[in-house]
Amino acid sequence: MESQEIGKNPVVQKLKDWDAKAVAEVIEFRGETTVVVPQSHLLRTAEYLATEPTLRFTFLSDITTVDRFPIEPRFELNYELLSLERQQRLRLRVRLPGSEASAPSVTSVWPTANWHERENFDLFGVRFTGHPDLTRILLPDEWEGHPLRKDYPVEGFR
Repeated sequence: MESQEIGKNPVVQKLKDWDAKAVAEVIEFRGETTVVVPQSHLLRTAEYLATEPTLRFTFLSDITTVDRFPIEPRFELNYELLSLERQQRLRLRVRLPGSEASAPSVTSVWPTANWHERENFDLFGVRFTGHPDLTRILLPDEWEGHPLRKDYPVEGFR
């Protein structure tokens, strides 16, 4: 949903000017801007947002997963970014199919992604390629499955 407000957003315009293919969709809702990025462009886009001198989104505050089961693409990863210098927020969203819930790790861009990615792996089963230590962080190693998936049994596996 493209609107006049979105067209005036300098971050979105800067991203489109840099690489139009990196912006699949722009969502503006209640004053928050979400840029939907294709999975294949995630790492490059993250690097650009963090290092571009006029943007400097150097702080990753969270990565959350939404399980939209049974709808495909099943998973949405939401990266909450902050530019401390510009006092601006931005959300990156990547959609992943249920059959291949995998995205590139952004730990090389934002080191804090390490624990966020491990948490999403542990609870949703999303894999992050290139992650330095993609192991469980909250649940015991012998735990079966990923309990925040919508198709996980309410009472666990028996």
